Amino acid sequence: MTAVLKRWWPLGPLVLLLLAPYSALPLPGLLDGPLGSPGSLQLLALCLLYGALASGYDLLLGRTGLLSFGHALYFATGLYATDLAMLEFRLPFAAAALFGVACSVALALLLGSVGLRVTGIAFSMVTLAFAQAGAILVQRNPGGLTGGEEGRSAPADLLPDSLVGIQHTANLYWIALAHLLLTLAVVHWTASSPTGRVWAGIRENERRVEVLGLRPYGFKLVAFVVAGGLAGSGGVVYLLLTGGATPQAASSDATLALLVMVVLGGSGTRWGPLLGGVLYTWAAHRLGDLATSAAVAGLPAALRVPLSQPLVLLGALFVAVVYLLPGGMARLPARLRSGRTGRTGRTADTAAVPVSEGVA
Repeated sequence: MTAVLKRWWPLGPLVLLLLAPYSALPLPGLLDGPLGSPGSLQLLALCLLYGALASGYDLLLGRTGLLSFGHALYFATGLYATDLAMLEFRLPFAAAALFGVACSVALALLLGSVGLRVTGIAFSMVTLAFAQAGAILVQRNPGGLTGGEEGRSAPADLLPDSLVGIQHTANLYWIALAHLLLTLAVVHWTASSPTGRVWAGIRENERRVEVLGLRPYGFKLVAFVVAGGLAGSGGVVYLLLTGGATPQAASSDATLALLVMVVLGGSGTRWGPLLGGVLYTWAAHRLGDLATSAAVAGLPAALRVPLSQPLVLLGALFVAVVYLLPGGMARLPARLRSGRTGRTGRTADTAAVPVSEGVA
């Protein structure tokens, strides 16, 4: 029975997610309105989206051991390419979405083939340089294509009617949930494949993989391209959820946020990046509301100033989780079980001591 529960427990959260749009359950403190209200569904959809992005990013960090500081570039590519395909080429949404994902895959293949020629911190710096170049390009607004700091809105006339308007927020939520399930399936399938086992070997000891006669470069490039394609598809979903493309999606801060999500949840685990992405996104929105609330405004200056900055609160949360839960939230159940096992073992050892020995 325990083995069955351990295998099928994800069905419980999935059922709850499927029922969320039909529920009027109030969750004070967690959400502003009932669970199925448009505002709550919008926040939940963003949480699911970033949970999927963190899971895709963990293909690089946790599965292959590649620390990339430019992953947001492929997310922004899918976002902007889809938007521009509709605005400039007047493509329908489905064709524009395919074009955006294809651009992300092509860019990941091109830049990955260059960046993966080096390893370690040099690789991280190369990916950061690419990301910074992309962010500058978006800010410069060449030919008026990106909209600069203002970004560009998606053309409502080319989007399906069922995805436009606050009354259709539930449909956007379904798309975000479907994207999450697709991402988790791709990550699980690739990580469990023979290629995924080579990724694990590269993460542990790349030189040993070379000794076995395998060429790590090709395997790392596959991980880089798959992760880039998943990020690009996330950009398409983000375009639907926010109704436009903004330069914040291309900033290096976006990749750092993904890194924090993965570390919070647990790098290299099946569910950790998803948990970290959901928690970080929810906290970023809810702590922003707390920072501007009347309760914080009435505090003394020594408390009001730091608490009015959401990044300070997020930083404190991150430090607390890293310090109290090394390995991330996903490893908490195993730590609790090991703690109970240790206490049980010590109790059994104490009970086994003979009375005469104890008196002596």
